Amino acid sequence: MGDMTNSDFYSKNQRNESSHGGEFGCTMEELRSLMELRGTEAVVKIKETYGDTEAICRRLRTSPVEGLPGTAPDLEKRKQIFGQNFIPPKKPKTFLQLVWEALQDVTLIILEIAAIISLGLSFYHPPGESNEGCATAQGGAEDEGEAEAGWIEGAAILLSVICVVLVTAFNDWSKEKQFRGLQSRIEQEQKFTVVRAGQVVQIPVAEIVVGDIAQVKYGDLLPADGLFIQGNDLKIDESSLTGESDQVRKSVDKDPMLLSGTHVMEGSGRMLVTAVGVNSQTGIIFTLLGAGGEEEEKKDKKAKQQDGAAAMEMQPLKSAEGGDADDKKKANMHKKEKSVLQGKLTKLAVQIGKAGLVMSAITVIILVLYFTVDTFVVNKKPWLPECTPVYVQYFVKFFIIGVTVLVVAVPEGLPLAVTISLAYSVKKMMKDNNLVRHLDACETMGNATAICSDKTGTLTTNRMTVVQAYVGDVHYKEIPDPSSINDKTMELLVNAIAINSAYTTKILPPEKEGALPRQVGNKTECGLLGFVLDLKQDYEPVRSQVPEEKLYKVYTFNSVRKSMSTVIKLPDESFRMYSKGASEIVLKKCCKILNGAGEPRVFRPRDRDEMVKKVIEPMACDGLRTICVAYRDFPSSPEPDWDNENDILNDLTCICVVGIEDPVRPEVPEAIRKCQRAGITVRMVTGDNINTARAIAIKCGIIHPGEDFLCLEGKEFNRRIRNEKGEIEQERIDKIWPKLRVLARSSPTDKHTLVKGIIDSTHTEQRQVVAVTGDGTNDGPALKKADVGFAMGIAGTDVAKEASDIILTDDNFSSIVKAVMWGRNVYDSISKFLQFQLTVNVVAVIVAFTGACITQDSPLKAVQMLWVNLIMDTFASLALATEPPTETLLLRKPYGRNKPLISRTMMKNILGHAVYQLTLIFTLLFVGEKMFQIDSGRNAPLHSPPSEHYTIIFNTFVMMQLFNEINARKIHGERNVFDGIFRNPIFCTIVLGTFAIQIVIVQFGGKPFSCSPLQLDQWMWCIFIGLGELVWGQVIATIPTSRLKFLKEAGRLTQKEEIPEEELNEDVEEIDHAERELRRGQILWFRGLNRIQTQIEVVNTFKSGASFQGALRRQSSVTSQSQDVANLSSPSRVSLSNALSSPTSLPPAAAGQG
Repeated sequence: MGDMTNSDFYSKNQRNESSHGGEFGCTMEELRSLMELRGTEAVVKIKETYGDTEAICRRLRTSPVEGLPGTAPDLEKRKQIFGQNFIPPKKPKTFLQLVWEALQDVTLIILEIAAIISLGLSFYHPPGESNEGCATAQGGAEDEGEAEAGWIEGAAILLSVICVVLVTAFNDWSKEKQFRGLQSRIEQEQKFTVVRAGQVVQIPVAEIVVGDIAQVKYGDLLPADGLFIQGNDLKIDESSLTGESDQVRKSVDKDPMLLSGTHVMEGSGRMLVTAVGVNSQTGIIFTLLGAGGEEEEKKDKKAKQQDGAAAMEMQPLKSAEGGDADDKKKANMHKKEKSVLQGKLTKLAVQIGKAGLVMSAITVIILVLYFTVDTFVVNKKPWLPECTPVYVQYFVKFFIIGVTVLVVAVPEGLPLAVTISLAYSVKKMMKDNNLVRHLDACETMGNATAICSDKTGTLTTNRMTVVQAYVGDVHYKEIPDPSSINDKTMELLVNAIAINSAYTTKILPPEKEGALPRQVGNKTECGLLGFVLDLKQDYEPVRSQVPEEKLYKVYTFNSVRKSMSTVIKLPDESFRMYSKGASEIVLKKCCKILNGAGEPRVFRPRDRDEMVKKVIEPMACDGLRTICVAYRDFPSSPEPDWDNENDILNDLTCICVVGIEDPVRPEVPEAIRKCQRAGITVRMVTGDNINTARAIAIKCGIIHPGEDFLCLEGKEFNRRIRNEKGEIEQERIDKIWPKLRVLARSSPTDKHTLVKGIIDSTHTEQRQVVAVTGDGTNDGPALKKADVGFAMGIAGTDVAKEASDIILTDDNFSSIVKAVMWGRNVYDSISKFLQFQLTVNVVAVIVAFTGACITQDSPLKAVQMLWVNLIMDTFASLALATEPPTETLLLRKPYGRNKPLISRTMMKNILGHAVYQLTLIFTLLFVGEKMFQIDSGRNAPLHSPPSEHYTIIFNTFVMMQLFNEINARKIHGERNVFDGIFRNPIFCTIVLGTFAIQIVIVQFGGKPFSCSPLQLDQWMWCIFIGLGELVWGQVIATIPTSRLKFLKEAGRLTQKEEIPEEELNEDVEEIDHAERELRRGQILWFRGLNRIQTQIEVVNTFKSGASFQGALRRQSSVTSQSQDVANLSSPSRVSLSNALSSPTSLPPAAAGQG
């Protein structure tokens, strides 16, 4: 099914639809065109064509109350006629496409050209070859058989290029496959509530069919198009389709159209599903994108050196955000800031690449000059026309040597190591309940210095139970005996709780014997319903007496009101409103309270103050959340003005105040202690009152009595950070955040302000890296702004999951600590790989360079170099990138943003080992033939047979790399390099495997590998010299790094480069920017680390954007990906979008939106 392209899928549905159209009262076409209308147009159309929504329900053979019967044949038929709720994903890249992309690598292209020229020349026998006059100064006759074998070198280079390409392509392919697996897992997890056969059930989004009655509530992402048939106070954020940020209020008679991919921001209700999958509004846009995809592909080729996984663009959780069509393109260019590691690596890779280029150029020039001077000047040979091919052949050989130096110098294994390390970590993190949605989030987490966590559900178990109550003038420290409460009060209390809560919230019997009852829906409401059950009452009869349809008006809970109220009509036509909410807020609106006899008595402000002191504060200090339940009666006439909230929510009568306990998760205090030991500050940001928050923070260990810390309420926090004009000032935030540990009664904007304030702060010498957890829709902006956003997998709303980088599948704080461990492990793995890779680079480049200059021939041949390259790039990245993390990673402070990738210790190791290897190789090169009593391999003529001498050098070189790979497992100067080596089977396999292949190459490689078989004693010497690496490693570890002040560190990010230009002038519109980011974030996009070549290309392209010149000089290479194309000034924007060949073939329909 998935392979079918959108258009096939579409036409198939069309055909089905025309043949079956008559079975239901309306066809798919009609419903589709109906859903394209908005507001009043739609209402008129429904009236004219169908009568009302009830009539549409009848035509679709469904009941607004009972829903579909849910029988298999009926559902199957609906799927056939109206389509499935499934948008076929874009086709994955085929293996051949990935091979083609891997071939775009510049160094590989140079090598291919060199190999082909070499091949061509080896088959060309010029007539003058017998002419002795052409032979150059280098003596040694070649026998005829060897000349025949001249083609082997070229063929071998081609073969090794093919190997590299296949390995790269296979890696990309498996990565893409993993990514799709992850994708489908996210999709299967997304469920939606529908009514079938009178039962409320949760089904996977893909199972929704036309005619279903779906229940929508605050925080949902609508999975299909539909008509609003009943509900209250429903407000929708349609910005993902229309680009308008205002929330749209939906009502049956004014605007009943609900569209897929839009977010429910407030209220609840039911909708009749009228279009699913490719026929929904989102689906239509996706189909357009799919159709536009083919032309895009062509333009996209260049830009697509990104990453195989990009193809997926990970459809936003199932009901993909269609309207972001063109945002999607922008998002490709911009994900917050480039991750720390990416920034450092890009910079390092470009530096190494440049150095390699210079070295290889010098090598070629020296070789060519030496040859020409030696032949034509010193030996005074004339240039004979018939000799030209022979000379050309020499020049080609020199060119190949130069390219080889370049190939070895460029660490193309870096992107591979990073990708493997991240992909491996992500896979393993699934087991630790971290579902990673942006790959680089995993590595950023290792640098985290601050975590702003929610309280409810993350630090606590989110199982609410009422443990104290204040009813009828008595404060009960545990659940009161039902007989002690007045009957009138009891009836009011039960009604107030049962009616004034979402009817989807229930308490179900436990699944296993002896377990706790299951809480479904809003946990606070579950706690209150549990209180009703504890009082030996039942809420079900009340709810069946007043079904949801009969509720007259509902003021749903939102972060501004902090309370929820429901109005019902009493039998005598008068109205009664039940209200519940945060106690200090609701009590302010109460002017009466029920006494012991169930009669209302006056409740004055000073009574309220006394109650706060005597009841609410003691409850809060025990870590309880206090909720006040109240009511108010209204006369039947004149009917109150329900829209005037301030007058309605006033003059209430308090029924009771309850204290709800939400116990701290048992594993949280330990997890927080680990964080603090690892140098990460944990802050709690909660909507609860300050005493409750402080009590929980002490239980968790976020604050310790006697420390110097701040606990603020949202109001106080805002007062302190704003100046007289009410604007936020960074230096004011800087005074507060270092000591702030608890922010209570905070609004979502406060959370966003705090996160932004900490990130933008220059108060510490390192920029803070902030992780945030969130579960509500309103946490979106903060999750987006943070360096890493964690959403709750169980309690989190779809909107929060969309905005996050990592989803905690068990909603547990201790999983965050696991993420930190994995993040640090990724960073360390990359460093281990770098330490190993750079040692090889330094040695190989110097050997090839000096060897070429002194002996006119590189001791390490092109094919051998490619093999070494394969060992040190592909295999080493696999071996070193898959080290499992250990607890010791949490014993050090975070590295921070400007700590260089290659520390002094690593630099010491790299140079130390390079010295050892170079000494031995040069010894072997110049006196090796005397030590082993063999022929010298130096100054051999063209096409001469491989010498034992050079084979020993090659073999020793590889052995040293193998043993140095074991040294590279430790980068902080530890002595025991074998520690935990058997915990990593991949490492052991690769080291032994490489050793085995090396034996085969040396003994049977022959001419293609320029190897001659070695005797056992020669092998023993090679291995012995290799083992010396381990001993030498211990010697290096003894030298104190602090003495080696002269060692430079490499790969650091300076402050200047870290903040891209447009981020500097972005403060003005920050909030809108965050909200815009939230829209943009609908696309899960992670960027593979591009090949160095791509980066250099991109930099050059940027240089061509004229107005860019200035910005560029300041931040040469790092700019490459961090510019948000959308925010550039218009003249350069044009040149940029063309330069980056950004896919501009969006159909106008989609481009107009977003």
